[in-house]
Amino acid sequence: MLCISFTRIVNLLLLLSAANVLAGPLASRGPRIVHEKRSPHAAATWQKHRRVDARAPVPIRVGLKQRNIHEIEDLLYSVSDPASPKYGQHWEYHEIAQHFAPEDETIAAVKEWLAEEGFGPERVRLTSTKGWIEIDATFGEAERLLDTEYHVYRHDDGSEHVGCDEYSIPAHVRHHVDLVTPTVNVMRKRTSSDNPRRSLSKGGIVRGPKTNGKKVAAAVLPTDLSTCDTMITPDCLRALYNINMSPTETAVNTFAIVEFTPQSYVQSDLNMFFANFSPSQVGTTPILVSIDGGEPTATVENSFDINGESDLDFEYAFALTNPQPIQLYQAGDAVEGASFNNYLDAIDGTFCTFQGGDNPQFDGIYPDTARGGFKGAESCGIVKPANVISVSYGGDEAAVTAAYFQRECTEYAKLGMAGVSVFYSSGDNGVAGNGGECLTTRNQESTRGTRFNPGFPVSCPFITAVGATQVDPGNPVTAPEGACEQVIFSGGGFSNVFGIPSYQSSAVASFFANHPPPFTAAQFNNSKTSRGYPDLSANGANYVIAIDGEFSLVFGTSASSPVVASMVTLINDARIAAGKGPVGFINPSIYSSAFASAFNDITHGGNQGCGTAGFTAVTGWDPVTGLGTPNFPNLLAAFLALP
Repeated sequence: MLCISFTRIVNLLLLLSAANVLAGPLASRGPRIVHEKRSPHAAATWQKHRRVDARAPVPIRVGLKQRNIHEIEDLLYSVSDPASPKYGQHWEYHEIAQHFAPEDETIAAVKEWLAEEGFGPERVRLTSTKGWIEIDATFGEAERLLDTEYHVYRHDDGSEHVGCDEYSIPAHVRHHVDLVTPTVNVMRKRTSSDNPRRSLSKGGIVRGPKTNGKKVAAAVLPTDLSTCDTMITPDCLRALYNINMSPTETAVNTFAIVEFTPQSYVQSDLNMFFANFSPSQVGTTPILVSIDGGEPTATVENSFDINGESDLDFEYAFALTNPQPIQLYQAGDAVEGASFNNYLDAIDGTFCTFQGGDNPQFDGIYPDTARGGFKGAESCGIVKPANVISVSYGGDEAAVTAAYFQRECTEYAKLGMAGVSVFYSSGDNGVAGNGGECLTTRNQESTRGTRFNPGFPVSCPFITAVGATQVDPGNPVTAPEGACEQVIFSGGGFSNVFGIPSYQSSAVASFFANHPPPFTAAQFNNSKTSRGYPDLSANGANYVIAIDGEFSLVFGTSASSPVVASMVTLINDARIAAGKGPVGFINPSIYSSAFASAFNDITHGGNQGCGTAGFTAVTGWDPVTGLGTPNFPNLLAAFLALP
């Protein structure tokens, strides 16, 4: 499958299924183009149940094409590439908003189209960010506007949603519109009867650490580095990556970790961990940034599935960055939950898709009218994004339409322009997607599929994807690590949507030239022109965590992401102390020759999945462990050498 550059994908996304349709009752409507189709995954898992009542109300939201969006890649690299004279000259958020605000021509064209379809100015509202146009309509009016039919779709678990298979817009308007909601993006909607273990959040976000069920008695907790192959502790990580630094700029430096309700840390677990591994931090707690009613005690149930991720993230991030304060972006109430869009709304007021883009079948919609739901206004730009953000959750590319995650990926580029480093775990199923699902020949997710299933947002070229390594069984902590092959396999592969970013082109070309994988185009995107991931890795096996009042072992890239984010937080601290700014988007730097000595190359192990051995870790970059694991002193020195 041939991929294209990110900057060109904007126009081509709108041509996914070009087709003319019959003109409607108004001659002014002109030719129509199919703008979006339901993803094959959604088509396979949701069945039409009944037509929607045409008289029922529906809020239609039109996402407007942003101005200058074709420049975003170059603008991001201009402040992120160490070879650029503008390196580190990050933008202010109001400058970003102004630069990408839709053209007046775009707003006028969409309003004119709506007027031709009978929507007078009193029914059409432009949001304050100028990114969306809102229309209160009936389903009958929406069907006529979009040349479509709305149905209630039913999942085999009994849940339902309202949507359509595809929709069309006039050819002369399509260049002004990103997407229209609610239409084709469909995800399972949580209900009050759902078991939160099966639904960590909205939008198919289901990752979390894994366990082999082993408990660790307090009497045998490690006190030295002799057992790092079976029990990872903060001291093991410091030894593995030569971390020997205490931050001094904690009053101005910032670090945040995102959690999606019902995931919740337990303070007594944090205290239990700190008492054994970082005594001075007993009583330390994250700084809560509540997004859409999110609270760390949103559920009274204690279990590994509820508390494992959040406990892991904060126990290790706090220990490695002590005494750095850490913000908790807790997203979603206990009834509705939250999506990536909800948390992006909260940290960037210019994004705020809830003003016209959030899909009630995919994102949390607030105020939450359900019993016990959050009744406050939806969070919009409530906090300035931290310098470093770590997210240990993810979904699959195949789960939503290209237009939907295109807009989301663009937001990560804007965060990078503002100097924010965003890290995502690469997944725990090797070349497979969540739940071990792979793709069929029809691009549908299935446990019987054989085609590799890339993740998202890790495939977005504007975030840093973090894979997992391990201290091989029986080896000392000083021995080279391998790719993680215990309980989990490091997520990695090649995007089916995003083209290869320029910073990665040489590394990917070298991988294919020197270590061609033994798979065909029937199994993965072998075009050599697509985004590869992960970008780098850190240990992801045998972490000792305090969870629900006892010590257990956990595994996953869920651990790797906050560990790498912690190291970059320390690097930002050192740069701030030297009178410099945060590093921001790190990918153009770490792939450059100046950073060649900043990583420990991982050259053995694989990431099996989809009935194959997966890719293999080799010399140089690979789609298992990326560039390797950080050599912290060298990585620090390389970033301190930059302006």
